[in-house]
Amino acid sequence: MKEIRPSTHPGVILKLEFAEPLNLTQARMAQDLDVGIKTLSELYNQKRGISAVMALKLSEYFGTTPQFWMTLQDNFDLYQAYMQEKSAINNIKRLQVA
Repeated sequence: MKEIRPSTHPGVILKLEFAEPLNLTQARMAQDLDVGIKTLSELYNQKRGISAVMALKLSEYFGTTPQFWMTLQDNFDLYQAYMQEKSAINNIKRLQVA
């Protein structure tokens, strides 16, 4: 299998590419998004993933799409799964069809 490219956690993207450049505090975002500050803290610290509901909220808040946030999460999850199962995956023989 072709090596899967490392992927950044969506919480890191949220923090570094959105919140910090806009000088948004966790408290302000939590209030604006109607989520707990713990939720944002866990996202920032890679202890929580982006849910479908959070993707919808973030897309509305920042003018992005929910797919943007879900794709970031999917890419991160795929990379983590690949790293955990790399040897087993690489031992699978590709199906040969005639």
